[in-house]
Amino acid sequence: MAKLSYRENFIRTLTFSDPQWLIADIYVNQAVWALYKEKMEAVALRHPAVFRYKKGRVDYKDLRFSTEEIDDNYVTDVWGCKWHYPLRYLDGVCIAHPLEDIDALDTYTPPASPVKDLSPEEWAAEKEKVQAEKERGAVIQGGTEHGFLFLRHTYLRGFENALMDYADEDMHPALHRIYNMIYEYNRKLVDFHIKRGTDLMYFAEDLGTQTGTIMGPQVFRDWVKPVYAALMQPCKEAGMFVGLHSDGKTLDILEDQIEAGVDMVNPQDLVNGIDNLERQIKGRACIQLDIDRQSVLPFGTPKDVDDLIHEEVEKLGSPKGGLTFVCGVYPGTPLENIEALAIALEKYSTRWLPLGVNAEFVLL
Repeated sequence: MAKLSYRENFIRTLTFSDPQWLIADIYVNQAVWALYKEKMEAVALRHPAVFRYKKGRVDYKDLRFSTEEIDDNYVTDVWGCKWHYPLRYLDGVCIAHPLEDIDALDTYTPPASPVKDLSPEEWAAEKEKVQAEKERGAVIQGGTEHGFLFLRHTYLRGFENALMDYADEDMHPALHRIYNMIYEYNRKLVDFHIKRGTDLMYFAEDLGTQTGTIMGPQVFRDWVKPVYAALMQPCKEAGMFVGLHSDGKTLDILEDQIEAGVDMVNPQDLVNGIDNLERQIKGRACIQLDIDRQSVLPFGTPKDVDDLIHEEVEKLGSPKGGLTFVCGVYPGTPLENIEALAIALEKYSTRWLPLGVNAEFVLL
């Protein structure tokens, strides 16, 4: 059996066309590198298929991390939203909002396009580079910032103000203006990736809490979904795949995401429920399953980690494809569980292949 390129296997996975292996990616936060250093590198080098790591790629020697060490690290982004990053290498919180007073909208200037204009010669070179990468078996990806629409609204207005905007009909004209402004910013990015021939356009923001969506499902359908569709449908018309990242429990709106144009949904496993995901969306879109990092990975045993991956492969996987794995590793995760995760993902990556050919495809 001839081995597929990563690109061919990825496309087969998304189109339910008999891939050869389950794609899985483990992303290790810099804080974990700071804590484990050489030991983390040794694990990554033993499992290159899931870490995609080459020796020396991370310079961890000068990294340091402590939950007792609070940084005075403040950053104002291109939208004018101010952020505080109190713990090194981890995400921050938006603490100042340029449209907290809605009257400021009349004089607010949104940021310039995130992509620059290219000359005809530059476009020719860009397209040539993209085509060469495709021929080498790569998947060409483009993506938005994390918090590209709904969350950007909360950053601009402040969380409580933003949620009240949906409830107060008097605020709807201003809300339309804010959404249109954010749409225009992201549409330029989408058009850039359409023109360059990107394979997968990845949108990203968190829509869920531990128990449900941040906004009610109807608010999502009335406000967020139409803009998602306006950004995603041009991608699909151009022959691109569409992915959407969202943390939290989003079970109530997963089908709406698919209807908006998402080919690859990214639900978190345990907060949404493996059985729920199997019942509701298996086979309807590719599932890029976000592996639990709240309970099993930090607090379970290596066997618990293996059992979780095995259950997810059996319930959500298929020889036709439609399942990939992704996992972020953060402080508090035992090193033995990180390696157990890698071993399990490798072990079950060829679950659907005939016996005797598995080893050929594990190490990519």
